[in-house]
Amino acid sequence: MTPQAFIFVGRYGAGKGTQAELLIKQLREQNPEHPPLYIQTGQEFRNFSKRTTYTAALTKKTIDGGSLMPEFMCVYLWATLIGDNYTGTEHMVFDGTPRKLLEAKLLDGLFPFYGLGKPYVIYLDVEHEESHKRLLLRAKTSGRADDHAAAMEVRKVAYESDVIPTIEWYRAHPGVTFLDIDGERSVEEIHADIAKRIGLS
Repeated sequence: MTPQAFIFVGRYGAGKGTQAELLIKQLREQNPEHPPLYIQTGQEFRNFSKRTTYTAALTKKTIDGGSLMPEFMCVYLWATLIGDNYTGTEHMVFDGTPRKLLEAKLLDGLFPFYGLGKPYVIYLDVEHEESHKRLLLRAKTSGRADDHAAAMEVRKVAYESDVIPTIEWYRAHPGVTFLDIDGERSVEEIHADIAKRIGLS
């Protein structure tokens, strides 16, 4: 498999990070000449928020409140990460970006620039009730401030107003391969489905 991009989208708590990590593991095993570059936006923002700058403090406030980061910060983050680390041989795995439509449209220009062809957009379809249940469970174990009840309600609103239009744009986009994945099955079933549909098994 030549270097390829994989974009995981879906609700908070849909399992994007889990499935991204499983895909990365399989890519490393089956395609070691193209090790994946993991663009994990949520974790990158949490790391960034620990700095001592004014922008970092605003980032922490935004994350803790459950709101989406502004587009310019998302683009800055993944553009810096890719610009500093991509050598032309890696797969790219995106987890947590894009969320807003403008981010998706800006990200769209990255793939022809790097010669990656049509990216796979992997949509993990999970209902709100299931997502809410998973986030409550994660809140008990992670201690993350953005998993508290008030932040989760803000996230729900943001998902419906910003993320759903992005997903629908991708669904109709001829320049991507859109995979609609039932995200309410076991972790293993979901991963097997994704691997099969992208040609890894």
